[in-house]
Amino acid sequence: METLINSGEILAASEFRRLPRHIGLIPDGNRRWARERGLHPAFGYQAGMEKGLEMVEHCRALGVEEVSVYGFTTDNTKRPMDQRIAFSQACVDFASTVISRGVRLRVVGDASSPMFPQELEPICRAAQGDGPLKVNMLVNYGWQWDMQTALQAAANGNGHSKRQIMELLASSDVSRIDLIIRWGGCRRLSGFLPIQSAYADFFVVDAYWPDYEPQHMRQALQWYSSQEITLGG
Repeated sequence: METLINSGEILAASEFRRLPRHIGLIPDGNRRWARERGLHPAFGYQAGMEKGLEMVEHCRALGVEEVSVYGFTTDNTKRPMDQRIAFSQACVDFASTVISRGVRLRVVGDASSPMFPQELEPICRAAQGDGPLKVNMLVNYGWQWDMQTALQAAANGNGHSKRQIMELLASSDVSRIDLIIRWGGCRRLSGFLPIQSAYADFFVVDAYWPDYEPQHMRQALQWYSSQEITLGG
């Protein structure tokens, strides 16, 4: 399977010895991208949202089964109000667009918080849309909230204490991640689905997320193809 990416460039699954089934995306650098251009951070979030739509199309064309992507975290909500409004709206726009394009979207995050966009509450309860590609968008997500949900379920009993931790997480519908790609140059997980990421390979792109190019994906997948995957065995 292959797709036209841009400027006549082709990114084909046949280029890679092995493709990850599930890719995690940390799209960092939106604010820095905007500020270096003398723009309000809101423009960075909008540009990042558009690149996210592009990335989803690339993953779908390559045959990737599942993608998890950071929308915003509970820590991000400490930013100024105008920025919170901007990245929340970018998440809402992203959600409505990918569903309309035939993607199964699930939103994972603390919907009980006033920081959670009300428009996304139905997608937090159950996935919307259909198609071969599943996208998990983390909105108002925090790793401590995720883990606390599991601990509370286990403490409440009712048979929960005998279940695996993965089954009790708020993010229990998200499967194990094979490859995480982070833009923006930072070398840290930033609380991104820590249980599902336990055995993930980690690739860093120094470019800001709004400067995404197909070559970034190619480099990450070529690198992943060269790794020995043992899962500790």
